[in-house]
Amino acid sequence: QKRLNEAQLQLENETVEATSCGGVVSTEVSGKQKLLSIKIDPSVIEAQDLSMLEDLIIAAVNEGLDKSQKLMTERLGEITGGINIPGL
Repeated sequence: QKRLNEAQLQLENETVEATSCGGVVSTEVSGKQKLLSIKIDPSVIEAQDLSMLEDLIIAAVNEGLDKSQKLMTERLGEITGGINIPGL
């Protein structure tokens, strides 16, 4: 239990980065699946294609969340021996 709590605390301090469209939109997500930041290349805003920008943001956020989920699964799997514990 102690190792599991430590791993969860560690996940709060770890981050993953994800991008869409070659880095035009980038996100940073914590190991606990919290969106920490979004960066948007100004050239996309200048293009004034709001629909495309929204799609790029969604893609980058989803990729960040996927990476965060994999990180969490990896870290907690080391402790739980691969047993899936609901809520973790």
